[in-house]
Amino acid sequence: MSYNLPTNGPSFSSAHPSDQESYWRASNRPSYANSQTPSSNIGGRLYDFFSEGQRLPMYKDKPHHQPRRRRSLWRRKRVFGLVSFVLLGYFWWVGLLPVGRVSRSNPGKGANDGWSWLQPGKVGDSRVWDERRDKVTEAFKISWDGYEKYAWGLDEYHPISKKGRNMVEGGMGWIIVDALDTMMMMNLTSRVKHAREWIATSLTYNAHHEVNTFETTIRMLGGLLSAHYLSTTFPDLAPLQDDDVNQPGEDLYIEKATDLADRILGAFESKSGIPYASFNLNTSVGAPSHADGGASSTAEAATLQLEFKYLAKLTGETHYWEKVEKVVEVISNNHVRDGLLPIFIYPDTGSFRGENIRLGSRGDSYYEYLIKQYLQTWEGEPIYLEMWNESLEGIKKHLLTYSKRVSLTVLAERQNGLSNPMTPKMDHLVCFLPGTIALGVTGGSSVSEAKARLGSAWTKKHDEDLELAKELMKTCWGMYKVMGTGLAPEIAYFELDDPPRKWVPLDQDPPESASLSESHDGQWRKDYDIHPNDVHNLQRPETVESLFYMYRITGDIMYREWGWEMFQSFVKHTQVYDDDGVPYAFTSLDNGKHVPARQRDNMESFWLAETLKYMFLLFSPESDFPLDEVVINTEGHIFPRFQMGKIFKTGWKPGAAREAHEVNSEETQVIRVENVDGPVGLKGGHG
Repeated sequence: MSYNLPTNGPSFSSAHPSDQESYWRASNRPSYANSQTPSSNIGGRLYDFFSEGQRLPMYKDKPHHQPRRRRSLWRRKRVFGLVSFVLLGYFWWVGLLPVGRVSRSNPGKGANDGWSWLQPGKVGDSRVWDERRDKVTEAFKISWDGYEKYAWGLDEYHPISKKGRNMVEGGMGWIIVDALDTMMMMNLTSRVKHAREWIATSLTYNAHHEVNTFETTIRMLGGLLSAHYLSTTFPDLAPLQDDDVNQPGEDLYIEKATDLADRILGAFESKSGIPYASFNLNTSVGAPSHADGGASSTAEAATLQLEFKYLAKLTGETHYWEKVEKVVEVISNNHVRDGLLPIFIYPDTGSFRGENIRLGSRGDSYYEYLIKQYLQTWEGEPIYLEMWNESLEGIKKHLLTYSKRVSLTVLAERQNGLSNPMTPKMDHLVCFLPGTIALGVTGGSSVSEAKARLGSAWTKKHDEDLELAKELMKTCWGMYKVMGTGLAPEIAYFELDDPPRKWVPLDQDPPESASLSESHDGQWRKDYDIHPNDVHNLQRPETVESLFYMYRITGDIMYREWGWEMFQSFVKHTQVYDDDGVPYAFTSLDNGKHVPARQRDNMESFWLAETLKYMFLLFSPESDFPLDEVVINTEGHIFPRFQMGKIFKTGWKPGAAREAHEVNSEETQVIRVENVDGPVGLKGGHG
C-alpha cells in the first residue's frame, strides 16, 4: 500500500528523487491517533492494547508506575483485542494494511523499502551533500518553529502536549541561547532576529534560584560566546543590525555573557577552588551538591575552561582565566594513577570521593577539555597535551577490552577502582571519544595534511591512536544498528570473555573486529546487551559529533553515510505530527529498541544546539569552520583559537605542591601530599 506525502508538509527536495520519494512518503505519515484510515486506526488501538502495562520508567531515579486496572476492564480489553485481531487479519487479507515494520508515529513502508541509496559509497556528487544538509536545516526549522509556537521563551519544551515550562522565574533562555549559533550557521536570519530580540528584552539573571554550574556554563555562557564569535567574524551569516531594543550601542552577547559569568564565579569560592555543583543565580553564592556527599562531579568541575578562557581573552580580565586554571591545578596535585580520575571531587578539600572511574557521565568531558585546551591557545599550554596523552595511555591500559564474539573495541568502566574488575558498560556519552582521539592525532587537520606537516615526526603512536578512534567509532555506530529504530540506547552493555581480554597495541597484531552486517542474526548483535531500563533515546549528539570529526579528519565518506542513515532514523521515528498530518516537532523516545517506537514528551535543547548542528556540519563543505582553526565546546558551541599573549599564563606546573614546604600559617592553609586521598589545601596564587 502506498502513502502520499502530505501536500502541506515541508519540502525535502531529493538528490535522487525517484529513490528518496518513496522514503519520504513512508516517513512523513501521521501517528495512529491522527490517521483516518480504518487499517491504521485498528493498528493504533492494537498497539495501545498490547503495550498496556509495559511502559518503562521515564528516568531510572524516577520510576513511572502504571495505575491499577480493574479485572472488568481487562476483560473488556481482551474481548476488544480478539475482535480487533480478526478485523486486522481481514484488512491485511484485502490489502488495506501496510506490510513491514511500522512506527507508531510514522506508519509506512518497511524499513528497507527504497533505502538502497543509503549504502556507503553510493553518493559522490557534492550536490547530494548540499541537499542533505538542506534537509537537516528543514528538520531544525520544524523543531524551532514548533517551539516558537507552543513554548516560546520557556526553558523546557514538551512537543507532544504542546507546552513548556521554565526552570527559574522568568526563564534562562535555555533553548533560545543554546540553539542561537546553530541558527546563525544555517543562516536563518528571521529566526535569529526573533531570538536576539528576546535576549535583549526578556533575558535577565535575577531569579533567586540555584542552577547547575556546569550546564549553565556550557549551554548559556557557551552559547552567548559562540553567538558573539559568529556574528562578529562571519557578518554575512544571518546578518542583523548591531543595536538592540533597550541596549543601543552595546554588544548584546558579550554584555549578557559577562553578566552571567560574574554570577557563575561565585561557584568557585570554595576552600580548594573546585567549583560547587550549583550557584544561586541572583546572589552568586555557590551551593554544594545535595547528593553525593556534597561532591561535585569531576567532569562538571573541569569542563568550564574553554568558556572562561575565551571570555578572558575577549575582555582582558585575567581572573576568569585564573579561576578555571586553578581547578586543573587542584586536580593535578592529587597525582592520580595513569591520568584516570574518579568521577567525584570535594570542593572544600579538593580530594576525590570514591574510586569510580569511567568516561561516561560525570567523567567524560574532563578528558575532552584536556586536548581542546591545548588546541585553543594554538598549543600555547603544552601541559594539557601531556595530560591528554597520559590519560589516553591509561585508557588503553585499564579501560579497553574486546567483545566476546566479534572483537568490537569496548570502553569499559572501573566502578571500584583500577585494581578491581571492569564493568562492560558504555554510556552513549562515551561516544564523544572517537572524534576527540582523532582530533588529538592531527590537531584538527586532515590526516594527509598532518602527515605532510609532521613528516618524520608522524609516529606509530599516531597510527595507533587513529586506528583506536576508528574501532571505537564502529562500536558506537553498532549501538545504533542494534536497535530496531536505528537510534541508540542511553546505555549499552557488552558480552566479554572471562576474564576480559586486554587491549592489544597496533604493532602487536590486535584482533580484527567483524563488520556490522545488516543480517538480523549477525553474531555482532549478540555482543550487545541492552537492558530494559536503557532503551530510551534522548536525541543525544555524541555519536554524530564523532562522525563529524572522523569524516573531517580521515576523509572517509562512510562516516557521512552513517550520519545520513542516523538522520533518516530520527526523521522516521521521532517526528511529531499535528491532526492534519503535518510534522511540527521532533521528540525523545521512551523505547527505541522496537518498532513502532514509543515517544517521550520532551525535546532536549542539545537536539538543536548539537545533534542537528553536527549533522549540518557533517554534510557541509570541509572548508566551513575548519577544525584546525576553531575549538568546539562540549555543548557544540564554536570558539576561535587564539594566542595567549603576555597577560595569560598557565600559572602552575605538575608536582608544584610537592615542592612546597610551608604556607602562611595565619591563613591556616596546609599542603598535604603524603596522603592524596585525604584533605588537600592549596596555596593561593599562581606562581
